[in-house]
Parts: sequence; C-alpha cells; structure tokens
Amino acid sequence: MGRVVSLKELRSIRHRLKEEGKRVVFTNGCFDIIHRGHVEYLQRAKAMGDVLIVGVNTDDSVRRLKGPNRPVVDQEDRAHVLAALAMVDFVCLFPEDTPYELIKAVVPDVLVKGSDWPVDAVVGKDVAEQAGGAVRTVEFLPNRSTSRLIDKILESAPRRPS
Repeated sequence: MGRVVSLKELRSIRHRLKEEGKRVVFTNGCFDIIHRGHVEYLQRAKAMGDVLIVGVNTDDSVRRLKGPNRPVVDQEDRAHVLAALAMVDFVCLFPEDTPYELIKAVVPDVLVKGSDWPVDAVVGKDVAEQAGGAVRTVEFLPNRSTSRLIDKILESAPRRPS
C-alpha cells in the first residue's frame, strides 16, 4: 500500500530511490471518481518501472481545469484512494494546473501520460529526457472516463418534481 506524501517528503524519497537504483515512474491526473480505466492505466504505468509516483491535482486545480462542479470527490479522499491501490507507491497533491513543478522535483525515469496526449505535448518531457529518462503513453480503456460515468449517473437519476 502506498502513502500520501508532501512535496518535501517526496524530494527526500526520490533521493533515496535514486541511491537504491530504483526506476521511478511518474504520472498525474485529477482521478476524480476512480474507475476501471484509471486502475488499468496505473497498472500499465507501474509495469514500466519499480516505483510509481502519482501526482494528483488539488480541488482548486481541478475546478480550474474541469469546471465549478468538479471534483466530485475531494482531494484528500482522491489521494487516499489512489494510495490504497496496490500498484501505487506514493501520491502527492499539486496545486498548479500542470504537474511541471512536481516533475522537476521527481525527475522521473519514466514519465507516463494517456495516449490522448501527443508525446511532444507531455508536460515535463524536457525534464525527464534531459535527465536520461523516457516519456511513454498508455492507451486508454475504451468508454471509461470520469465524465462518462458522471453523465451516466445523471441520466439514471430520478427526476425530482419542480
């Protein structure tokens, strides 16, 4: 089981992992309502190295990116659910719209994003590659997304009389 850590703790952890020769994989996202697509994505990311670090957007960051009604699940709960997944080693919240500052702190050996991102557009690509790391993309499981799940919930909810 993983741990939710601060950026300061993560810097120290990364230093230790480097000394141990561990291959560190980093990915990030909102991870609002955890679903099978998230789980399979994280499993594939973890398979690319020894340690998986997941950056998670804070609530304010999610609102700026997804709109005022998101996230559905607050940042502390999202972070703890992710940390409880077997493939996740560390989770760190970040308040910016992109994980660039977090990536600069982690300097991952493998930086992973979903295949909806062209490799050249992946935030932090420069950091990973300058340090000798790689950028990889993972195919998404079709028809699995938080937005789709929210839409399905709203469609199936009984209408309340006005």
